[in-house]
Amino acid sequence: MNRCVVIGLGTFGSNIVRELCGKGFDVIAVDKNKEAVQRVRDLASKAIVADGTDKEIMDQIGIQEDDTVILSFGEDLAAATLITLHLRQRKLRSIIVKAPNEEHKAILEKVGASEVIIPEKEVAHKVARSLLSPNVLDYLPLSDEYMIFEMAPPQGFLGKTIAELQLRSEYNVMVIAVKDVLSDRVTTLPDAQFVVRDGQVLILVGKERDIDRIR
Repeated sequence: MNRCVVIGLGTFGSNIVRELCGKGFDVIAVDKNKEAVQRVRDLASKAIVADGTDKEIMDQIGIQEDDTVILSFGEDLAAATLITLHLRQRKLRSIIVKAPNEEHKAILEKVGASEVIIPEKEVAHKVARSLLSPNVLDYLPLSDEYMIFEMAPPQGFLGKTIAELQLRSEYNVMVIAVKDVLSDRVTTLPDAQFVVRDGQVLILVGKERDIDRIR
């Protein structure tokens, strides 16, 4: 399992450490604030009080190309840019950076971040989506247009076959899998005669605007 290094232990960084450690990842947590480091000391594999923008700290940690580094510096664009450049020079493939807005995101992508996250924007999108499509449980963007969605089947879907639902012709989406919530059994590429039941989750691929039409 690849190692994760989280630099910056504010609210976002601390929660990332907790989530990753809870999933069994090997996590190194770094922050120059001693209190912030102490809050995650019992969770992380190693918790270090240090300035994450210092190249010497990167040497001491021994960051490798296959490590995943997650940076969370609030609105300090200079710090985020500097450490991103340092990491890119080390040829890291996975550099994930938290940014406060689209302008910072564009700059960080240009200097080498492999992924830039704007948490507030993503949370707002999820809240809006939950109101637009209450049946959508989760989603994963594939491109600017297409997404994979997990959806609890609407009441009108229950007891009908995939063929009867006519999802491809009516909504331009495709069912790529169905998961049974109780048994965790997953049926991939269900055939046309597969019957949709209560307690199942549909995994669909399609455009966001088409998913929104499913009620």
